[in-house]
Amino acid sequence: MPMPEHAIPTNERTLRHEIWRRYTGDDWQAFDKLPPLVRQRVAEHAYDAWSVNVLMLWNHYRRVYGNTLRGQRALIRYLDYCERLERQAFAADYTSHYGTALPHDAASASILRSA
Repeated sequence: MPMPEHAIPTNERTLRHEIWRRYTGDDWQAFDKLPPLVRQRVAEHAYDAWSVNVLMLWNHYRRVYGNTLRGQRALIRYLDYCERLERQAFAADYTSHYGTALPHDAASASILRSA
């Protein structure tokens, strides 16, 4: 029997739980079920993309597009969008707490990704 969502041990110390709902499941097993292109993008996500959630999204995209490169790219675009939303929320939270821009944003730094 899966543990209730609130009982999942985590080291998460951000406001992500206020933005998203995290679904329970085996993150590694879910990650392994993703297509390689999506797995690469999940591994490069600025924050933990929660593989169980991504697998649920992939199952939806696969129903819409089939198991195609087009479906994978559509999911990656959606993950990029979610990442932008998270970064904006974190930056706003940082500014409200410290009265200054998030240092990463103030420096106009980009997210480091594999080449």
